[in-house]
Amino acid sequence: MIGTALGRMRVIALIGALGALSACASTPGPSQPTEPVTPPPVVTPGPVTPPPVPASAVSLSQLPGWGDEDHLTALTAYATGCSADRAAGSQAVCAQARSMVAGRPSPSDARAFLEAHFLAVEVAAPEPSRALLTSYFAPEYEARRQPDADHDAPVLARPAGWQRGDRLADRATIEANASAYEILGWMRAEDLFFLQIQGSGYLTFADGSRVRAAYAADNGHPFVGIARPMAEQGLLPANGTSGDAIRGWLAAHRGPEARAVMALNPRYIFFRLDPDDGGHPAGAAGIPLPARRAIAVDPAFWTYGEPVWIEADGGNLRGARASYRGLVMALDTGSAIRGPVRADLYVGRGDAAGAEAGAVRHPLRMWRLVPRP
Repeated sequence: MIGTALGRMRVIALIGALGALSACASTPGPSQPTEPVTPPPVVTPGPVTPPPVPASAVSLSQLPGWGDEDHLTALTAYATGCSADRAAGSQAVCAQARSMVAGRPSPSDARAFLEAHFLAVEVAAPEPSRALLTSYFAPEYEARRQPDADHDAPVLARPAGWQRGDRLADRATIEANASAYEILGWMRAEDLFFLQIQGSGYLTFADGSRVRAAYAADNGHPFVGIARPMAEQGLLPANGTSGDAIRGWLAAHRGPEARAVMALNPRYIFFRLDPDDGGHPAGAAGIPLPARRAIAVDPAFWTYGEPVWIEADGGNLRGARASYRGLVMALDTGSAIRGPVRADLYVGRGDAAGAEAGAVRHPLRMWRLVPRP
């Protein structure tokens, strides 16, 4: 998820390819990386008045794993992203947190600040089976100015006159008529497919120059994950549909066979190329995503800039970490992220982040951290 939330070289990782991608788009499948963000950054409109603190609120010390948290890193992440939450009460705490971080607090001071200013309210999951953590990342890929034997998939610019909501041709049709669009560069087909899932990423050309490929437009078709159908067709085992496994299969079957599988997802993303500043991409809130401390959420249930405590144990994909737990910031969204207890964790940029993101599919609990009255 990056840049409508990115948001899905990964991760927006997101990807947390193609089934969870469907995880994000529909009922979760065997193992699917998530589709992060695709629309450009947006800012939550107008000041929001926070609701009264529920009677069920508890102190942060009662959160599972709170004592093991890196409280200084958590406070820094909060100070980095809290400006997106425009509620008056939240902005007051945000200003204090920024001032405190600027003063280089100790870990114990950071913990004391968070405990003094926030309570935690667990968010109910109406459909426990959909209470899910996936992950995404900012992929880094090779690209070429001209096509060659391996780099034969064009990176296309936004069509002239495009407006959000326009419904264009599907993936297969666009690819068959690529010469009708402005071509920004060339990539391996499987890399471009994953870049489109993540929504944005970084490209390195043969001359060493680097750019960020940012979401610019889409064809208006819904995202369809390919992990589930690949497992159903026996192309991959049911518990072996991680991002790395899917990418490996597509690379090994590059050509008509891989294109037919990728065409099962009709959604197509167009890009623009921006300078690479060496940092992380911005999410839908317009704030650069702190690695491992930012999540994509459903904006129908969450406000950008809210601090959230997550606990996710028991991933079922090969190579999965045992658990994810900590304070994260709601800074992104994605078309596959739907429901109150559903999140896509941004884990960073590059190959290592992508390998981890493709194996994140964990049952999830979430707590909203609300300012003390």
